[in-house]
Amino acid sequence: MDQLKIQGGLKLKGTITVSGAKNAALPIMAACLAIPGRTILENIPKLRDTNSMIQLLTQLDVKVEQASDNTVTLEPQSNLISHADYDLVRTMRASVCVLGPLLASRGEATVSLPGGCNIGHRPIDLHLKGLAALGAEISIQQGYVHAKARELRGARIFLGGPQGSTVTGTCNVMSAAVLAKGETIIEAAACEPEVVDLGNFLQASGAHIEGLGTPTIKIQGVEELQAIKYRVIPDRIEAATWMMAAAITQGDVTLESLRIDHLSALFDALQRAGIVPEIMSDSVRISGIHQMHPADIVALPYPSFPTDLQAQMTALMTLTTGISVVTDRVFPDRFMHAAELMRMGARLRRDGCSVIIDGVPTLSGAHVMASDLRASAALIIAALAAQGETIIRRIYHLERGYENLTGKLMSLGADVERMKEPK
Repeated sequence: MDQLKIQGGLKLKGTITVSGAKNAALPIMAACLAIPGRTILENIPKLRDTNSMIQLLTQLDVKVEQASDNTVTLEPQSNLISHADYDLVRTMRASVCVLGPLLASRGEATVSLPGGCNIGHRPIDLHLKGLAALGAEISIQQGYVHAKARELRGARIFLGGPQGSTVTGTCNVMSAAVLAKGETIIEAAACEPEVVDLGNFLQASGAHIEGLGTPTIKIQGVEELQAIKYRVIPDRIEAATWMMAAAITQGDVTLESLRIDHLSALFDALQRAGIVPEIMSDSVRISGIHQMHPADIVALPYPSFPTDLQAQMTALMTLTTGISVVTDRVFPDRFMHAAELMRMGARLRRDGCSVIIDGVPTLSGAHVMASDLRASAALIIAALAAQGETIIRRIYHLERGYENLTGKLMSLGADVERMKEPK
């Protein structure tokens, strides 16, 4: 495995382009299982997760072509393969998004229970509840979900859970319901931009969907979808991560090709912390940051502050003057990065689903271990501002969600080196 060596204390300066959104690309790629013909997807980020999805779709008899410009062409073949193996699904939770399209297009699906980052309990019971309401017969045997349906029929489905709406569950049910007979109403649907992007893709392919971006989605089933060319939205989480990295280093960074309307909660949180972004039509500049203020942040489902930025915000708040409280209501156990930040000199205390941060003047470089994708990003943010050298191990997590991370860091002037971990 590889590790990153970062020499902290340098201000990030320059311009970078935000990559396509991983969490939009994956369910859109999965939905192509139910679309005959050649679908062309643009702005697909080159990541470990998108590569895993390509391998899974290839296993399910989809012809895949990749171009150097982040374009992927997907064309389902005639063989009715509907079995998604554990070896692929275990590495990526979004693999479960093939369940709905397989069921809708092939009448059956056998999909391993999913894996992914270790950020807390994430059952797929709401996925299965929604598909069962559409008429699927579902059982779980030996770690696999088995689903069959001679015909899917529209239904009224409630997808609310203990931590709010289910994003991947909404994607799964929506991808199946567009080919079901009659009307489907999804209540307590996820409102995240990535869900809306999947819905926009399906609509462009011929689906009839109303209410995207609201808690109630209405779908009128159609007989068939058509292959199209579609461009995936920019990654709001990557954009936000770079903003925080620029702020903590007191740098001057401009981010291009992003969706301003997807980042309102982040802009509010940054402004409360004394960071005022310069917002343009499709770009943002972070500069002139000299002193940050403590702030209380609560991660909730969209449009509130995202749980996928909770770890990065925690790292940013370690260098403020005063007390900050960062709370995660979506994944209350998502604080494995806290202990690693403390190794770098941060003063943190866990209290239930919150972490209380007593800001320090400086952080110091240390050997730290990444536990999941966003925790890895938090450690990089801290390392960029720390005095001395930081070694971050298990960086394979980063490759799941940040395209060309090392290259982008170097283009902004960071002193970073990727190397093999010692045996």
